[in-house]
Amino acid sequence: MNRTERPRLPDLCIARRSRSCTNKIAYGCLWLAVILASMVSPSIASAAERPNILLILVDDLAWSDLGCYGHPWHQTPHIDRLAADGLRLTHGYASAPICSASRASLMTGKTTARLGFEFVTKPEAGGQPVNEQFLLQTPPFTLNLPTEERTVAEAMVAEGYQTAFFGKWHLNQHYKRYLGWSPTHGPKSQGFEVAIENFGAHPYAWGKSQPSPIDDPGTYADDAMVQLVCDYLREPKRQPFFALASSFYVHTPVKTPCQWLVKQYDESVPQEIGRRNERVRYAAFLQTLDHHVGQILTALDSSGQADDTLVFFMSDNGGHPEYTSNSPLRGSKWNLYEGGIRVPMLARYPGHIRPGTQSATPVIGYDLLPTFVELAGGQVGDLNVDGRSIAPLLLNDQTIAPQDLVWHFPYYHPERGYAKALPEIGIDDLAVSQTKPQSALRRGDHKLLWFAEDDRVELYDLVDDPGEQVDLSKRSPEQTERLRTALVNHLRRLDARMPRRPNVTAPQ
Repeated sequence: MNRTERPRLPDLCIARRSRSCTNKIAYGCLWLAVILASMVSPSIASAAERPNILLILVDDLAWSDLGCYGHPWHQTPHIDRLAADGLRLTHGYASAPICSASRASLMTGKTTARLGFEFVTKPEAGGQPVNEQFLLQTPPFTLNLPTEERTVAEAMVAEGYQTAFFGKWHLNQHYKRYLGWSPTHGPKSQGFEVAIENFGAHPYAWGKSQPSPIDDPGTYADDAMVQLVCDYLREPKRQPFFALASSFYVHTPVKTPCQWLVKQYDESVPQEIGRRNERVRYAAFLQTLDHHVGQILTALDSSGQADDTLVFFMSDNGGHPEYTSNSPLRGSKWNLYEGGIRVPMLARYPGHIRPGTQSATPVIGYDLLPTFVELAGGQVGDLNVDGRSIAPLLLNDQTIAPQDLVWHFPYYHPERGYAKALPEIGIDDLAVSQTKPQSALRRGDHKLLWFAEDDRVELYDLVDDPGEQVDLSKRSPEQTERLRTALVNHLRRLDARMPRRPNVTAPQ
């Protein structure tokens, strides 16, 4: 992916407040600091100032899937514990409605539009065909996150952190097998000093063999990938760490050897719900993920570093419509309605983030790189990113500067079976829908979507109408035009790759 020109973005750094005091007060403050420092070991003081950071990134988890987000029958006590001990973000967003693009944006702090990485990686180069269903020529597939992009891991190494990665990468062309790490574009080529490839107990690792059923209640299959994370957390370290535990759960195939869990949910899930068999299996699958998160948190506790560690939890995109309901949100993974991009986001940092709090401030995946760099003591203003640091929101409950959130998905989905997919995208339709090339912008409470095929826009008030059922574009033409112009300007400034045909190239 070659870009001849990259526009310089405005500085998104949130300036730190300065405090002044009289010389006498300053002198007293200095002595107090000296006394406190003498009571605390240097290593603990350093950790308190520069936290370890554990990012738990999960796959295809819907915004409404967790108990702490109100799900009526999913059992997620360990993840709910994170919410109880910290901050729950109710308007947290993935940067894209699909795996690779979302992860690339998170890793670089840049929008998918600027990266030119808006879809999933593929085994081979190519693109989507133009035919009677796919009317627009979509951009060629991006296969690898370019090594010249500066990742969050590389930024944290520059701040003196040790970096580690475990689990799903999905940012390089599939190497030797599906999701195989590339020796030239895998985690170790992108700033992670510790990185071990392992599918764990996820069905990706099963191959043609099926594991033996587990009938003993409370027993789960051993997961080698999770064990690697736990072992790493327990190891003594001489410097703060940034670790990314990237789970394969709850991505399909949704299968589990834990028959006791399937039986448990078969007895408790309401009989009248749609696609009941799939959702019973999914509930068991999700509880397995929760068990893994519990193991990781226990390992962190036993390491003695829990109080010095920021744990940040999020999903890479919305839920799969055939296995879970994204209700009350419209849509699902693969599209830019709220069900495809609004995701669970939780943050815990004992003594710094107040327990049991929540925030409706819109936050997005590409905000994490500048946030982690600021927490590490780095200069956010020196970063070439699209996100802004949310550290003041996390640590001090401060209001952060408002920012337009931008999404860009210039592709069709599904690539196979498109004609059989639902033509309209609804709420709780429990089926794959036809997603067409689209872009979106959120400003304040309002969100505008632009559809490339017919140059059409929709406008929603996400506070009054989180399910995006009432299109305000005709009722509020001035607001619609302001947001449309803002979206156009963002896409042009970011040099976004557009789906094209002679009479539809970009919104005008």
